[in-house]
Amino acid sequence: MININDIKNGMTLIIDGNVCQIIEFLHVKPGKGPAFVRIKFKNLRTGATIEQTFNTNIKLEKANIEKMPMQFLYENSGKYNFMNMETYEQIELDKSALGDDYKYLKEGLDVEISFYNGEVLGIMLPEKIAYVVTSTEPAVKGNTATNATKEAVLENGLMVKVPLFINQDETVIVSTKDGKYDSRA
Repeated sequence: MININDIKNGMTLIIDGNVCQIIEFLHVKPGKGPAFVRIKFKNLRTGATIEQTFNTNIKLEKANIEKMPMQFLYENSGKYNFMNMETYEQIELDKSALGDDYKYLKEGLDVEISFYNGEVLGIMLPEKIAYVVTSTEPAVKGNTATNATKEAVLENGLMVKVPLFINQDETVIVSTKDGKYDSRA
């Protein structure tokens, strides 16, 4: 158990029976009345972000999250297969367990999978991933308006907007935070 006054951003706790990660917190000492702590946290099972207020005298249970480095192998009819590179153990996850992160997966990509008591909570992708452009329209001469972009299909089927100078078979870097083009590789 951990005192609510000792929490920090990024901590994982059990709140109302759910595994939650602290996004931000604020310790409030009003001029009149008792102090309280306002916490904004993310439910790691559902992905929902919740804001809740607690008295300063309560204790919360700390959740021990195990993070295991794994490599994405392949997708087979909605099942995504990952392998632990140390033990060569394989696990299969449903598309629902991955959330929106499934669209950034490509064969051989190293990810971290979070577990709580054997239950898979989700995957953590690298911040930026390099992909090969499989198809895009050629740039049109004279179409040089500020920040002009065109659509490009990447090797994993993801479609992103890229600058006009990017051609087919080039490698681009895409941010997994917003799914946008970042730079050339």
